[in-house]
Amino acid sequence: MTDRGSLLAQPLTRPSLGRIAAHLGLFLLGVVVGGAGALVQGGWFPAGLLLGLAGAAGLFLGGARATGGRAGAVSPAAGWLVAVVLLTASRPEGDFVFAAGIGSYLFLLGGMAVAVICATLGAGRQPSGSSVRLGK
Repeated sequence: MTDRGSLLAQPLTRPSLGRIAAHLGLFLLGVVVGGAGALVQGGWFPAGLLLGLAGAAGLFLGGARATGGRAGAVSPAAGWLVAVVLLTASRPEGDFVFAAGIGSYLFLLGGMAVAVICATLGAGRQPSGSSVRLGK
C-alpha cells in the first residue's frame, strides 16, 4: 500500500457515474418530497406540517448517510428548495399552493433549517489509512 498523504493534497478527480446518478436521484426525490410536503402541510395543519418536515429530514439525513458525505444531504435539499420556491410563485390565474399563514412560513423556514441541520450532521469524508491520526 502506498502512502498517498493527506486527502486534501490529492488531485481532484471526476466523480463516478454511479455517484452522479445517486445525487441526481436524490435531487429528484427532494423535488417530490418538497411538493408532497407543500400539499400535506396545508391539508392537515399541525400534523401535516410535522409530517412534511419529518419526511424532508428523513430524506436529507438518509441521503447523507447513503452517500457517505454531506453532499448527500445537499442534493435533496436543493431539489426540495427548487420545488418549494416554484410552488410559492403565483400563476397569472391567481392560483397558488401556499396560503399566507403561519403554517406555510413554518414549513418554508423549518425546511430550510432542517436542511442545514442535516447537512451539518451528515458525516464528512474522513481520510483512511495507517498514517491518519484522528481523535488522538
